[in-house]
Amino acid sequence: MNWKNILKVVPLLLAAALWTGCGRSDQGDKQEKPAAPVTTEAGVPPNLRDPQRLWCKEHNRYEDRCWLCHPELQDKNRLYCDEHGLYEDECFLCHPELKTKPADAPKSEAPAPPATSALYCRDHKLDESECGNCHPDLLAALAVGKGMKVRMPSKESAAKVGVQIAAPRVGYISDAVECYAEIGFNQNKLAQIAVPVGGIIQSIEVDLGSRVTDGAVLARIGSAEIATAVATARLSQQTLARERTLRAERISSEKDLQEAEAAYQAAHQQLTALGFKDLPSETALLELRAPFAGEIVERQAVRGALVEAGTSLFALADLSEMWVTLNVLESQLARLRVGQTVELTVEAIPTQTFRGELTWIGAQVDDRTRMARARGVVANPEGALRANMFAQARILTTASNNAVVIPQSAVQTLDDKSLVFLKLEDDLYEARCVRLGAKQNGQLEVLAGLRPNDQVVVARSYAVKSEMLKARLGAGCCAE
Repeated sequence: MNWKNILKVVPLLLAAALWTGCGRSDQGDKQEKPAAPVTTEAGVPPNLRDPQRLWCKEHNRYEDRCWLCHPELQDKNRLYCDEHGLYEDECFLCHPELKTKPADAPKSEAPAPPATSALYCRDHKLDESECGNCHPDLLAALAVGKGMKVRMPSKESAAKVGVQIAAPRVGYISDAVECYAEIGFNQNKLAQIAVPVGGIIQSIEVDLGSRVTDGAVLARIGSAEIATAVATARLSQQTLARERTLRAERISSEKDLQEAEAAYQAAHQQLTALGFKDLPSETALLELRAPFAGEIVERQAVRGALVEAGTSLFALADLSEMWVTLNVLESQLARLRVGQTVELTVEAIPTQTFRGELTWIGAQVDDRTRMARARGVVANPEGALRANMFAQARILTTASNNAVVIPQSAVQTLDDKSLVFLKLEDDLYEARCVRLGAKQNGQLEVLAGLRPNDQVVVARSYAVKSEMLKARLGAGCCAE
């Protein structure tokens, strides 16, 4: 072989030698890894991750294996799998035999992964396990009273967006079923006053809106039937007196006396039914009287009019109490009990609240509206409530005089959790899970998770929430 052919072969031999050596990494010999399962993001598949270890979404690996976030934690003496973000001696994706390693096999001399609490977020100067900026998803697993910390960009950030701080108020608050209502007369204190016999209206003593006392005369009616009844009663009275005298002298029989007494009783009962308490001494007019104190709310009487028996001339209502017809959603019926307090507000009198009692809950639900009817009796001492008014009602189900109360603006919702933000430092806040109770007039009761002396963000709390959720938008820690 001449020198020209040898020189042509040497480059090929060198290239082959370099090709066989490229399978070695700078961390030591490593065989070609099997293809990783297809995942929605790089690194360990979501279904194979350890739920007890924090995951760095920025670099798609466990936080305690992310040297970009935590270079101080890397063990330079252990081979590292860059493809899956694990040490080689714990990456069973590259080394499936690790999954079937016998329980009694000697354990690796490699140190165990550091505890989650040892990880430190350099960007927000917090432990990774409590850094809400980096891990807002951890809030979903927190119990009531626990929280995550949120670091603002600067100490002036909160003030610039108008964040306001205040301690919770301790005081009264009530929970209630809210519904719409219609006001009406108390049917137990409403009377239709009608004439018992036909006749002519001789006089009218009241008008619409007149307030009358019990037994007051409303109108007078003249009638031939009334005159006949009065004459019959007077005659029966005279007959009874005569029969008593004759019986005392043993002239008449006991039967005649009994018949006279029966006739007298019947005649006077007839007068009583017509409204007479005693036998009038002269030609009588029937007096229509008020059965109780109240206000005339209807009038059909006209002087000189001929009316038939049973004609209603007046409606009298006692306005000291009103009935409230409530329309309650089917889903709220289980919270109602007879005797609960009812609070009522009407648009015409927005500054006044009327209170009463729930007296009846309907036995059926409307098949179209899916609402049930209930009724309450509400005091109306000044007569401000009027029949057929519409109102907003609250049926109180629970009440507390020593409740921890915060404004509704202080509460934010995330992953079905109710959160409040507590100020720890000028630029540090805590997102704490709380359990809420009653709601009234824009105020919320906190049943658990908050103390009366906590400093709570009561205004612009969404600004702190937005800072916490930046990680979900790709602006978490280690962003470059």
